[in-house]
Amino acid sequence: MKSSYHPQRMEIIVRVVFVLTLVNFGFVNGQIYDVLKFGAKGDGTTDNSKAFVEAWKAMCSSGGNNKTLLIPSDNTFLLQPLVFQGPCNSPSVKVQLEGKIVAPLNKAAWSDLKSCEWVSFNKIIGLTVFGSGTINGRGSSFWKANTPASKHPTQLHFQGCNNLEIYGITSFDSPRNHISINDCRQVKITQIKLIAPGDSPNTDGIDISASTDVEIYDTMVGTGDDCVALNSGSINISITRMQCGPGHGISVGSLGKDGEESIVENVQVTNCTFNETDNGARIKTWPNGKGYARNIVFKDIILTETKNPIIIDQQYIDKGRIDVEESSAVAISNVTFVDFRGTSRQDEIIKIDCSEVTSCKDIILDRIDITTIDGKKPIVECINAYGNSTNAYDGCLKPTHKPNL
Repeated sequence: MKSSYHPQRMEIIVRVVFVLTLVNFGFVNGQIYDVLKFGAKGDGTTDNSKAFVEAWKAMCSSGGNNKTLLIPSDNTFLLQPLVFQGPCNSPSVKVQLEGKIVAPLNKAAWSDLKSCEWVSFNKIIGLTVFGSGTINGRGSSFWKANTPASKHPTQLHFQGCNNLEIYGITSFDSPRNHISINDCRQVKITQIKLIAPGDSPNTDGIDISASTDVEIYDTMVGTGDDCVALNSGSINISITRMQCGPGHGISVGSLGKDGEESIVENVQVTNCTFNETDNGARIKTWPNGKGYARNIVFKDIILTETKNPIIIDQQYIDKGRIDVEESSAVAISNVTFVDFRGTSRQDEIIKIDCSEVTSCKDIILDRIDITTIDGKKPIVECINAYGNSTNAYDGCLKPTHKPNL
């Protein structure tokens, strides 16, 4: 009796079974979770929120690595406010944005106006949001409404997301902040664009609070408010090669509002450009605040018609507030401004206005080369500020500070 064993045939069978196993693993175990397969329409008018959340739940509950929620190209997905909730069973998950995400047409069409966030990611470890797609908050109806900024939703909100990466995406016309980072550790943001009209209120590019080890590089931000706002709890922050403008520059603060204790420390802003911004490098704190802002460096900065190139305002009072008698202040120390060059829209190019209560200590102005667009002599002003000026504006900063005995 002849044997029926054929090695070549068996090899073919084994290969087919192996390929089918891989295919089955990819689809059954769900390496790619395409929102279209969970009921999303992508026609620009149908609410796809439920389909997105269902796709997320399926991915987040699945174990293993390399899990990706896919938002495919050539589709426009309308979303109402939603939350991508963690933690997930996988040690790392991805959201790949290749298509377009849009908010409801106007404020009246939002399903939940009490929500402070539009798209929120909550307590997800090892999250990557990336792709060549866009997200458009259609924020103009919020900007025109006579309501406080706190009633306007943030576009992308990340809460408690450690080991977070965001790259490639473009954000348009956020009702409020484009991106908020809160209570996150180990964050990298690169090659993104955040865009809104220069007169759109409170549309910060990236708003950071209670977060450490945040790295932002090779980005473009043009909005109606701060390109980056560093709020209390921002520690170990690096911002490199950012194109900022229009907007209000890169700001530390405001800090110490309503007597709060605020801390910001170890900030490096290097090799950035400010194009027709209201401010360049800014630190702002409220009277009667507590805490400190220290170890902050702005270095290698190029300015094009910036209104306030260098400003420290320890007497910050927002619109609608009245002056108060100051009994405390957020302490500002060890702040360096070095290698600034370019043009200012107004004659006062440096204003360091510090508190009598704490003053500003260890301020360095080095290699400042800023001219005014009207050709007039630049003006500098330093109040209650101590430090050193090298090749900058001697006499502005007081050379020593005697501690209170």
